[in-house]
Amino acid sequence: MTRWFEDVQIDMPFDLGSHTFTEDEIIRFGTLYDPQYFHTDPEAAAQSHFGGLVASGWHTVSVGHRLMVDRLVAEEDVVRAEGGEPGVSGPSPGVNRMDFKAPVRPGDTVRYTLTVTGKRRSNSIPGWGLLFNLLEAHNQHGDLVYSADLVGFSKLRDYRMPLRVRAMLALTKVPGLKALVQR
Repeated sequence: MTRWFEDVQIDMPFDLGSHTFTEDEIIRFGTLYDPQYFHTDPEAAAQSHFGGLVASGWHTVSVGHRLMVDRLVAEEDVVRAEGGEPGVSGPSPGVNRMDFKAPVRPGDTVRYTLTVTGKRRSNSIPGWGLLFNLLEAHNQHGDLVYSADLVGFSKLRDYRMPLRVRAMLALTKVPGLKALVQR
């Protein structure tokens, strides 16, 4: 999120936008990154248990991730327009769950949403909090096609490093004392 950890709201869906998957795009992605016949060969896919060409799950994930990054960057402008200063997003320590619920087919328009389901201060990285997120993707019929539980870091707005930590960091900059402090 591009809001400070303290300002992130729980259980409020955040619309990331939508994407329409085309046959050419599905084949191109499949050929480059997931060359299984049901992603690359419409004729062979028609004879498969899928009953036709389907997008790679990784294609569905990649599109959603791109929409998420673009939307979160755009959120900085929203925060500024509200008179605020955007927060700082950090990296993701991982994905806890990822499910592909239904195939994405050529012509499907998939809408992605991100919902922060929980948050807590980081136990290992001072000044940062963890956001627990649910990313969902539904097709134009309302069918859930993809769902994932993601974790991301968000910086705390008013964090001030404890005096003893600041002192230790300052000492590491004094020649000769760095080795002593590291012991």
